[in-house]
Amino acid sequence: MTAPAPIRPVQLASEPEMQSGDSILSSLAAPVLALEPDGRLSYGNAAAEQFFNVSIGRMIGRSLDEFLPADSSIRALIDHAVAAGGSLAEYDLVIDTPWTGRRLVNLHVAPIAERPGAAVVSLEQAAGVRRLDERLQHRHAARSISGLAAMLAHEVKNPLSGIRGAAQLVEQGLDEEDKALTRLIREEVDRIVALVDRVEAVSGARLPRQNAVNIHDVTEHVRHIAESGFASHLRFVDAYDPSLPPVRGDRDLLIQAVLNLVKNAAEASGEAGGTIRLETAYEHGVRVSGPTGERVHLPLTLRVIDNGIGVPEAVRASLFDPFVTSKSDGSGLGLALVAKVIGDHGGAVDFDSRPGETVFTIRLPVHGAPESAPEEWR
Repeated sequence: MTAPAPIRPVQLASEPEMQSGDSILSSLAAPVLALEPDGRLSYGNAAAEQFFNVSIGRMIGRSLDEFLPADSSIRALIDHAVAAGGSLAEYDLVIDTPWTGRRLVNLHVAPIAERPGAAVVSLEQAAGVRRLDERLQHRHAARSISGLAAMLAHEVKNPLSGIRGAAQLVEQGLDEEDKALTRLIREEVDRIVALVDRVEAVSGARLPRQNAVNIHDVTEHVRHIAESGFASHLRFVDAYDPSLPPVRGDRDLLIQAVLNLVKNAAEASGEAGGTIRLETAYEHGVRVSGPTGERVHLPLTLRVIDNGIGVPEAVRASLFDPFVTSKSDGSGLGLALVAKVIGDHGGAVDFDSRPGETVFTIRLPVHGAPESAPEEWR
């Protein structure tokens, strides 16, 4: 019998062959700076050179004040994060300096553990990303059908009931062949009434109750409904943060919003091999621009992720608008309802999609934190 071949150890690359941290950072598209405790810059990647329009050689060793004025909002946020020794993420901030010109950026600050007072600063350009205030306009897109819903209820449903009643009366004196036509009239009237009822559900008639809601109670309720019915053929995966504080809102409306997202995910995932992933997290320091420009803290995050075909490019820009849909039998009201419910809760909803992965992200405020809650929740 032939002896088995000896097992050869895996040959690891020698240190010179491995990518250095500097080369990795230099390949990033986002500008990255390292800030020393005394405010001097000790590192910058290639993207930082392009962002500030100055060579890194000229930036190293100089004070951050020379590139970001001390009285700017971005500099104040960096100083606050460094002093607190914690991480920070702020979105849609305006930077306007002689070095950069006027730009919209997303700021990320993280401490360097080995050097107290030092930090890594990233200024991601938001030019290629949908602005958060544009994302919050999904609220207004959804609310724009409130008046339409009221009009439909008054101007359409009442005449429809008369048409249906007339069809029933006419049907009494007809033979079976003609009755098929009156039944068609009644069925079509019923279908239109059902559509109007769905539009009414997105109207602004009922504001959400402001109760403390466990977001995992919401997600598990939706998951139970899905696994027992329309998504029984799919695999569910969850990644929950069990320490989350309660959400401020209306449980029933939140269930409806999440259920709509899960239904969309189920339809996109197909018949076999589909997976829906539910994630929750508390994202420290995440703030967005409110409708009037104020900074809104929305730390509670819920994501619904599917591995389906993705959102068609043609409908992405108006996906949350009423009556916009890529489905042949869709009404285009599901995501409009999601946008309105989340907007009424003071939150924001957004999505990112490519073939094989679509992520809908809901961000919500925390309910009035009790004294026993961790300080960062307050």
